[in-house]
Amino acid sequence: MRFSTIFAAAAATGPIVASAAGQMGFALGNKKADGTCKESSDYTADFAALAKETGTKIVRIYAASDCDVAQNILPAAKTAGFKVILGIWPDTDESFQADKAAVVENAPKYKDQVYAITVGSESLYRGNFTGPELLSKIKDVKSAVGGGFKVGTADSWNKYADGTADAVIQSGSADILLCNAFSYWQGQVLANATGSFYDDMFQAFGHIQEKAGGTDKIELWVGETGWPTGGDKYQSAQPGVKQAATFYSQAVCGLVDWGFNVFFFEAFDESWKPKAIGEDGSVADETSWGAMTADRKPKYSLKC
Repeated sequence: MRFSTIFAAAAATGPIVASAAGQMGFALGNKKADGTCKESSDYTADFAALAKETGTKIVRIYAASDCDVAQNILPAAKTAGFKVILGIWPDTDESFQADKAAVVENAPKYKDQVYAITVGSESLYRGNFTGPELLSKIKDVKSAVGGGFKVGTADSWNKYADGTADAVIQSGSADILLCNAFSYWQGQVLANATGSFYDDMFQAFGHIQEKAGGTDKIELWVGETGWPTGGDKYQSAQPGVKQAATFYSQAVCGLVDWGFNVFFFEAFDESWKPKAIGEDGSVADETSWGAMTADRKPKYSLKC
């Protein structure tokens, strides 16, 4: 789909509204290149590299208790002037209780650093919960943290667009929703990647705003998007530095320039990661999705 067609479609949707400039953030892993857990000093170095190369001041993490990430990242964020979206992994009761406890213990000490709390990351996409079941988890966390924090979830764009998340959207309990979309994992050629990404986002955002009853009811972010610089070709999607740089400058920076908030996946390469399985069942490398290398060197220009 052509870029101009997407722009026209966005204008026609009506409810989608953005401000003059959006925020850019980055998904941040909690492990070093060798797979061992990061410490506070590692996050300090992460923040320094991100601030220098991208200008960002916000990151998101996925499981607050894993590697004691909430305990270790929040002091570093305070020193560096960063904000963090803390994640809770609800897919097993063990992880849910551990992550919730980590958030309850650490978030109140660093209220200025905690931008929001997400309960789940593509839990609906994986089919681990229904919308009402996930809503119950979100309400549980909101009650546990006692107010003063934005709470929501992150999921694939199509689970918002197709109504799976309607119970969450219409509940009044979700303060923030993150929508993930990867043109790469849809097997798009680079020439169509920006248009495909925008189409996904406008479908998701438009549906959310319609069901929520307005443009100001729920804060919306792109929760994940990106393009790998190495690894395996996925259908028609070709990895590479040039391809990733193009997607970053056109699709990601383009949406930020329009006033939308975007988290890029991800900040740094994670060489410890196992192979990933694509939607068509094929195995794909997920170690080269970083905007920077594992030793924090940018692969291409990261300023929008």
